[in-house]
Amino acid sequence: MSKLKLLSYLESFVTQERKQKFNHILAQRTKHFTVAIEDIYQAHNTSAVIRSCDVFGVQEVQLIEKRFGKKVDKQIAMGAEKWVDTFRYDDSLNCINTLKKQGYKIVATTPHDDSCMLDDFDITQPAALFFGTERLGLSQEVMSNADVFLKIPMVGFTESLNISVSAAIILQVLTVKLRKSDINWQLKPDEILDKKIDWTKKSIRSVDDVLKRF
Repeated sequence: MSKLKLLSYLESFVTQERKQKFNHILAQRTKHFTVAIEDIYQAHNTSAVIRSCDVFGVQEVQLIEKRFGKKVDKQIAMGAEKWVDTFRYDDSLNCINTLKKQGYKIVATTPHDDSCMLDDFDITQPAALFFGTERLGLSQEVMSNADVFLKIPMVGFTESLNISVSAAIILQVLTVKLRKSDINWQLKPDEILDKKIDWTKKSIRSVDDVLKRF
C-alpha cells in the first residue's frame, strides 16, 4: 500500500484548514529532545507534561510506570495524547538503554546538582530529559546513569518546582534555543508522512469503515 496514496485518500475526508494546520505544526515538531517521566504519582502532572511537549513541539514522550501504573489524565492533557507519541516502560533502566541506543544523552533534571544551569546546556546532541516523582525526584538508577545533570536557576527560598512547571520551563528555553540554532532538528520526511497519516486517521469519524473502502 502506497503511503502517499493512502494519505491522499484520507485527506479527502478532512478540511483544507485541517491539512494546513498539520503541515504547520509538523514543520515545528522535533525528536531532537524527548521527555522521560519516571513514576509520577499524580495523573494530572503526567498529563500536563505531555501537554507541554505538544505545546513546545516535542514529538515523543517516554513514560516509566513501574510503581504507580498508567497515569495519563485525558482531561488535563486536553487531547495532547493524540498528537504526541508516548512509549511505556515498566523499568527505568530499560528506558535509559533504549534511548541511549537511539543516540540520546541522558539528562537528569534535578535541583540538587548545579553541574549545568539551564542557560548553559549544550543542545548539540539529542537529549532525553528525565523528570522524577513529586516528593523524591529521580531514582538512583537514573541518577547513576545520567550523562549530565540539569538545573533551573532559582533565587527564592523555594528549592524546587512542581514537575509540570519544571518541564514547561525547560522545554520552552531549550526549544527556543534549538530553533535559533543551525542543528538539523526537524522531523525527517518519512516521519512527517507517517504523522500526517496518523493524525488524519485520528481526525476522521468511523475511520475503520473509511479504511475498508480504500
